[in-house]
Amino acid sequence: MSRKVRADVDLNAIRHNYRLACAQAPEANAVAIVKANAYGHGAVVVARALEPEVPAFGVACIEEALELRAAGIQKPIMLLEGCFDEAELPLVDARQLWPAVHSEHQVHALEQAKSWMTSRFPVFLKVDTGMHRLGFAPDDVPPVIERLQALPCVTEVILMTHFARSDEPEQAATAHQIECFEKLAGAEGPAACLSNSAAIMAWPAAHRNWLRPGMMLYGATPFTTPQAVADRLQPAMTLSTEIIAIRDVAVGERVGYGGTFVCDRPSRIGTIAMGYGDGYPRHAKNGTPVVVRGRRVPVAGRVSMDMMTIDLTDLPEAQVGDRVELFGKQLSVSEVAAWCDTIPYTMVTCLTPRVPRYYDE
Repeated sequence: MSRKVRADVDLNAIRHNYRLACAQAPEANAVAIVKANAYGHGAVVVARALEPEVPAFGVACIEEALELRAAGIQKPIMLLEGCFDEAELPLVDARQLWPAVHSEHQVHALEQAKSWMTSRFPVFLKVDTGMHRLGFAPDDVPPVIERLQALPCVTEVILMTHFARSDEPEQAATAHQIECFEKLAGAEGPAACLSNSAAIMAWPAAHRNWLRPGMMLYGATPFTTPQAVADRLQPAMTLSTEIIAIRDVAVGERVGYGGTFVCDRPSRIGTIAMGYGDGYPRHAKNGTPVVVRGRRVPVAGRVSMDMMTIDLTDLPEAQVGDRVELFGKQLSVSEVAAWCDTIPYTMVTCLTPRVPRYYDE
């Protein structure tokens, strides 16, 4: 390997985080969400690591499910957005997939396929309780349940909803969505799947029968303030590179595209092999931290496609070849995301294929 960019993935941290999710609701089933290439961590490798412990996996679309099946993953796979058209139903039938249903055309397609489908599976029926993205309005749900329960391929209808603001525990929006759901299903109603990562950690009233841990599996908190469960997560990915050049830059000189960083003292500027072509955000601000030799140093100048510059003035011992951690064990991805005006989800899912992943069992 010539270019020293790499993402090291700690599979034991992912196992720890999955078990932490399960511990919040020991009686519930926890579907491990591995969509978007396991949030950039490598769906096949992560699924293989978790398969002995999970009842099922969750993906966004059938292509992601087929990748797991081709790699030998045997556990059921939930299609979180369901089938996009009826042509996918033969694959649902043949590959042991669990579809979500969020609209009339999906219900109709299942009804039309009842004469030839041979497998039996649960259906996750999406209810719109306030996210207003997917799902049936609460008043429309009871007749849809009846239609689905009448199909020979459907073993169970599990109600599902998604929270818009569960990562804001101080806001009442999630409580209102739970109340809306409970008016429909009732405390003793059908099996239900409500909790994403934030709800697993902060909203016990939403745990119900099924959990959907996603981002928390990978060790990043969705919260902007400390949270008791999130503080026990272990970061799973460390993104790092090396210093490839160091130069002295005079007072008043500008660094990088657009000259956004101006040296206010004689400065020692390091160049590192990392850029937006690797998926690191171009809009990282001056001052965004990275870690060199166990110490934080700031980004200095605009991120380029393949490189970026850092201010090493206060770390005179730094040398070409030193490792640089962009986020990971020493620097949380959530903190870096805040500097970049984004969220940790984008930091990991947007890493490009030219960043090789290495796995620690």
